[in-house]
Amino acid sequence: MKPQTSTFIDDFDDPLITTEGDEEAHEEDLWFLPGPLDEEPDDLPPGPRAEPPDTAVIDDWAKAEGVHAARLAKVAGRLGALDDRLLRGPEGWRHRLALIEAADLSWFAGDRVSSDRLALWVSMRLSSVQDNPEALARVGWAVRRLTNGPGPIIDFSAFLDRRDPENIEDVAERFEDRAGGWLDVITAAAELHPITRACMGFHLWSLAGLGQHGDRMEAAVTAARIAASEGRGAVFAPLAIGGAVGLRAAGESRERLARWLDGMESAILSAMRHLDDIERWSARVASVTAPLSGRTPPALCHTLTEWPLVSAPMAEALTGFSRAAVQRNLAWMQTHGLIREVTGQGRFRMWRAMP
Repeated sequence: MKPQTSTFIDDFDDPLITTEGDEEAHEEDLWFLPGPLDEEPDDLPPGPRAEPPDTAVIDDWAKAEGVHAARLAKVAGRLGALDDRLLRGPEGWRHRLALIEAADLSWFAGDRVSSDRLALWVSMRLSSVQDNPEALARVGWAVRRLTNGPGPIIDFSAFLDRRDPENIEDVAERFEDRAGGWLDVITAAAELHPITRACMGFHLWSLAGLGQHGDRMEAAVTAARIAASEGRGAVFAPLAIGGAVGLRAAGESRERLARWLDGMESAILSAMRHLDDIERWSARVASVTAPLSGRTPPALCHTLTEWPLVSAPMAEALTGFSRAAVQRNLAWMQTHGLIREVTGQGRFRMWRAMP
């Protein structure tokens, strides 16, 4: 006699228990059971790094940008004028402004590297026992990044000269992850004006876990490059020339952006006035030294245009002329009121242009 099959049905007509006769047919209905490992679809949700950045932060800065739209347009116009002037001017102007900006940033960041120490370090790698090697390295990095090279968005790790060590522990939070989170927000905020993005990035720096290794200097230099990312003449947007007012802002995003715009406008105007002075000085030096023969006076004029402070060893190294020729021409230029000695000492003297 053929064995009978019995099935217990619950209230939803789902088979709960079946006999051996219906086992194969019933297994086809168990769709919720996992299949073989090699056939399992790869439909797992992405990890945390694949999630889009928090749009609330970007929306908040977008509202702040809308509140200060008129002021932002004014500051952007001034930055555009500086960009055009640097595009048409000599290459030395960019280097001069970068040195001034880096020196002012060092005081903002607490390193307090004076202009003469910075000039000697950048030009000849000279330092004294009183100098902080780490501070000199940071301000030297700032000068390089404010002078040329690709911006932070291209290769952030290379821009900062920071890499994860190969032996970093798995439990440690990697710099690449922290930097990636910060870059995600900056990239997602592409519709914001570069000046607004620079301000946002500067104030999100520590929140992203990047607050170490001279972070205030790094954050300011990175923001300065982002703000001028659409320019062709200006490598960076001045932020610290004349006081670094915008870098000390606090409060909500609209308050931070307002202070940022005030500080940037002041720094841009200071940079423009500085270029006015050095341009007038260059024209005066060319007129006064025209009767002189030789190549040393024009070379010294070029060096004093590119460097805010110059010593005799620096001028010798930068121009390639002898120490005697350099010192003789520096003394002649000082006598004729073209340059001024600023150290007030017999040794290790430095000169600056007198506009």
